[in-house]
Amino acid sequence: MSLLWFILIGVLAGWLAGVLMKGGGFGLLGDLILGIIGAILGGFVFRLLGFESTGMLGSLITATVGAILFIALLRVIKRA
Repeated sequence: MSLLWFILIGVLAGWLAGVLMKGGGFGLLGDLILGIIGAILGGFVFRLLGFESTGMLGSLITATVGAILFIALLRVIKRA
């Protein structure tokens, strides 16, 4: 069951990041991949800053922030 929640949060976080970054989403698979990468990146950054997220909402926020950072990083690399 936790894998299902992880996938659901990943899709939702990827979609939210795409909308917030004016990308409009990247399709179901793209949102899932973006959300998973975002969850890993967000967890790493939050731990570095001393924050801890708990629960489903905390996981969603962490994954979304990480996905936004990942999109921003990709845009910087693409411009270079």
